[in-house]
Amino acid sequence: MTNPNGLVLTEAFGPRDGAALRLKQAALVIGGILMLAVAAKIKVPMWPVPVTMGTFAVLAIGAAYGARLGLTTILGYMLVGALGFDVFAGSSAEQYGITYMMGGTGGYLVGYVMATVALGWLARRGWDRSVLWMAAAMLVGNALIYAPGLYWLGALYGWDKPILDWGLTPFLVGDALKLALAALLLPALWKLVGNARG
Repeated sequence: MTNPNGLVLTEAFGPRDGAALRLKQAALVIGGILMLAVAAKIKVPMWPVPVTMGTFAVLAIGAAYGARLGLTTILGYMLVGALGFDVFAGSSAEQYGITYMMGGTGGYLVGYVMATVALGWLARRGWDRSVLWMAAAMLVGNALIYAPGLYWLGALYGWDKPILDWGLTPFLVGDALKLALAALLLPALWKLVGNARG
């Protein structure tokens, strides 16, 4: 897969240099943080567990923003959460901020950062232009979220515990649906920007 113009989706419209570009990037970062916070709280009824849209938002922002702007956005989101704001899927008034981030979710939050950068890197190379390549990129992103997430659970609670039953298998059905949604959405958005498509 190639990307002749080297653009990611958010670079295909609006200003591309100067102060206007900086304003656009600032707006994208703020909007991305808000999107991540809202998506983390969305729970869609599903078997065997409800599906949250947090991972979908993480991977979509990585692909649409590119590695650098995506990293800025996800780190901004982490900072907001570290400051104690209720922006994570399982955080609450009783458990938030650093306390929540160092709990069982900590490894997945590290994975969010890794996956955002990876999706941005792959999008820069054109993986977000077709359904099949975007699906492959989503698989990579999900693997990068699960790897540190499961490792963290094992290190935190012990490898004698049912780590896969806690942190992987209940979420596979929902992740497959989110993968399909992103694989359809990103290439469709590229079609909307018309001539910017490589």
